[in-house]
Amino acid sequence: MSFTTGESRWSDVWLAATARGATICGDFLAATALALALQNAGAGGLAVSALLLAATLPLVVLAPLAGRLADRVDSRTLLVTVGLAQAAICTMLAVATHPVLVIGLVALLACGLAVTQPCLAALLPAMVRPSDMPRASAITQTAVSLGALGGPVLAGLLVGQFGTRVPLLVDAVTYLALVVAGLLLRTRRGGRPATATTPELPTAQVQAVPQPAKRATGTAEGWRFRRDPLMVVMVVCIAVVITAIGGINVIEVFFIRETLNGSATMYGLVGAAWMAGLLPGGWFAARLVRRLDDDGWLVRGVLVTLAGCSLMVLLASTVPTATLLVPLWLVAGAANGAQNVFANLLTARRAPESMRARAYASYGAAVQGGSMTGYLLGGLLLTVVSPRPLIAAAGAAGLLVALAFVPIVARAVRRPAIEDRESETDRSSQCADDAGLATLGRPAEPEAGGGDTVGSWLSASHARGSGTSSS
Repeated sequence: MSFTTGESRWSDVWLAATARGATICGDFLAATALALALQNAGAGGLAVSALLLAATLPLVVLAPLAGRLADRVDSRTLLVTVGLAQAAICTMLAVATHPVLVIGLVALLACGLAVTQPCLAALLPAMVRPSDMPRASAITQTAVSLGALGGPVLAGLLVGQFGTRVPLLVDAVTYLALVVAGLLLRTRRGGRPATATTPELPTAQVQAVPQPAKRATGTAEGWRFRRDPLMVVMVVCIAVVITAIGGINVIEVFFIRETLNGSATMYGLVGAAWMAGLLPGGWFAARLVRRLDDDGWLVRGVLVTLAGCSLMVLLASTVPTATLLVPLWLVAGAANGAQNVFANLLTARRAPESMRARAYASYGAAVQGGSMTGYLLGGLLLTVVSPRPLIAAAGAAGLLVALAFVPIVARAVRRPAIEDRESETDRSSQCADDAGLATLGRPAEPEAGGGDTVGSWLSASHARGSGTSSS
């Protein structure tokens, strides 16, 4: 199955986005509740760190296997089965008390997330026409952002009134949204080709669709993530920048509460500002990318937005009060939102349909791996360096990395352009040779597959983290 050839299935987009937003809300709800539960049980910082590691490590380690599974197994089967399993795990978490058991169940929950994230991300391009993909991506990111904003707030209310058990049971219910989505979505992918609900375009129709100026290599047999220079440079750049600035998630609580003498309410407001910025940033990028039919500009957009996030972090180290962090984090969140749209769209364009879940899983693993490394570095450095210089160092490092990648991105953008021209020359030569051998009464035809002009949008049958990711 490839991209839809008729009208975009907006009902499927909204249904998938709602399910994604509900589960994200539940995840943030559970994370807050579990952290409070461990603290109330007398567990130290090591237990909390282990909890964060258990929630993240499976997304990195299982990415290759989970992506392959999401590409080969029917999406309805995956969403229903994994959704039910995750609901059961959350129910067990609600009654678990021993920290080791809690951490183990969280790791199992993350294993399911490693599968459902690329599965949902790969379904999105199959729901809409290529021209509608930016809007669909922005809708999904809006749902994720609202879920991430609502989860901690809901956790604060529920934990204060009922303790930690009720929030975890609510999280179990949110995972049933995946089951409902799996049953109701008309768009399906994975499994045998017979399960596809969207037919391939005839060759004449395919060639009539405007294609990006720079395309992927075209078929599932020929495309490999590590051989696509634009994908590789984008993922490496994102991972390295997130490693540089990811430590602020550990540092900012000490920066706001101790260095800037901010209240707990202000700390929550600052954290919400970044998530709130994702919304306008995603929609702005969705409008902008309609004019960007060249994949190279998407990679440049990722680079510019990463530099914007890093610059805001650097400026944050100079503020005298925590209140001034709010506008900086709003701008940083907007840049982060735009970066997510650029990255998701590039992955949808470059990866063939049958390998998109693997591509999204690899991208998500890079984001999560960068975040984990950033958390570790931030926690270690915080023991010997005060928060303000650490915030400054993180922002400066991210900005330097983004600047260092400028020539690397330029070379990666030129390379596909050269390959496209060489491929076009080869096809022209092949057609000319075939024409010379054509027999009377039978027009010369290019070799099957040799003249493939189908761009990555319509090529062979396809997350923050974050969003598939959020940085």
